[in-house]
Amino acid sequence: MEPLVAENVQAMDTINVLREKLDSMHHELEMLRAFKKQEEKRTSWFDRLHQNISKGSTEHDKKEAKPDERKWGSMGAVIPSRPATIIQAHLGEATCVRYDGADTNLVATSGNDGTVKIWESQNGSLRATLRGKAGHPILGCDLRGELAVGSGSDKTCRVWNVRTERMIHQLVGHSNKINCARLFQGEKLVLTGSADRSLKVWDIARNTYRQTTTFRHSSSCNCIDTGLDAATAVSGHMDGGVRFWDHRTGDRVLDMAGLHMDEVTSVQFHPLNTTQILTNGKDSILKLVDIRTCLPIHSFSHPQFKTIFKQSSSSLSPDGKYVSAGSNSSNNGTIFVWDAETGGYLKQVSGHESTCISSFAWGSGGTNGQQVASVDRKGYLVLWA
Repeated sequence: MEPLVAENVQAMDTINVLREKLDSMHHELEMLRAFKKQEEKRTSWFDRLHQNISKGSTEHDKKEAKPDERKWGSMGAVIPSRPATIIQAHLGEATCVRYDGADTNLVATSGNDGTVKIWESQNGSLRATLRGKAGHPILGCDLRGELAVGSGSDKTCRVWNVRTERMIHQLVGHSNKINCARLFQGEKLVLTGSADRSLKVWDIARNTYRQTTTFRHSSSCNCIDTGLDAATAVSGHMDGGVRFWDHRTGDRVLDMAGLHMDEVTSVQFHPLNTTQILTNGKDSILKLVDIRTCLPIHSFSHPQFKTIFKQSSSSLSPDGKYVSAGSNSSNNGTIFVWDAETGGYLKQVSGHESTCISSFAWGSGGTNGQQVASVDRKGYLVLWA
């Protein structure tokens, strides 16, 4: 009798071990299925992004250029060498500078004085002053064609008509300050990133705006950019990660966690290569990253280059050959330039007197060839030659 009981106990132990192995294999199978589904989504999104941008580039190349049109491609990118024009743009700190996404000769700035201002890039003359709420800083701005946007500390984002200087939309829905805003290509959609740990897409095609999509994450968003396919967005976060989003599906399609050791302050799609992005972080390192592998191609740094502000911007040149950013700790407003193809340091130039640069932009040059602008904590705008 005792041997029979012992055999039964041994058989039950064996069955329990097999059940545990089966449960473990089932769990691993579910993980593999989830991973496969995520990878298929990522691959599908990346293929679609590449196809859409390639199609758009082909159609653009087929268009006949105007006789008086001069783009940066005919002269190459112009590395900043000296200040050409210095302007007192804002009362108090200037927070952001952006060239017109429609390739005109205009540049936009925003400041703690609650305004967005539009300037002629050739001579620095003021084209328009767009006013927000008094006493509330405008933290970020963007400009595309006839529209300008400004994201504010008052939890709203304003949309203005540049020609009339009138506000046409006030986008309300975030529960904390809005750190950044971008206009998608086509000027019909606005993307905002907030300290409330969300990104929102707004349809402004009609007289009444409509909030269409909300992306949520566990970390506050410091910076954003929109892709050339008019559907893809990328965001940089306080936790050092970078995330990619598709506003048509509402999906987060890629997550680069821990790309930087500290907060991400700037993120930009490569102007020519759909597989790369440029990031800046409070670890004082710029990174050119391959989206396919989620790994840096080059890291750019210098002993005298420091990034200490949440929204310190960096930029690729319009031909993608150079990387540049303004240092936050320098007392003479220094711009650093690196070679994007080799990762090597090239030069630094100074132009802001006794203060540090708060934002930097490298545009396409419009028709006059002026490409580089920076703003500082004293409210000055410098247009570089």
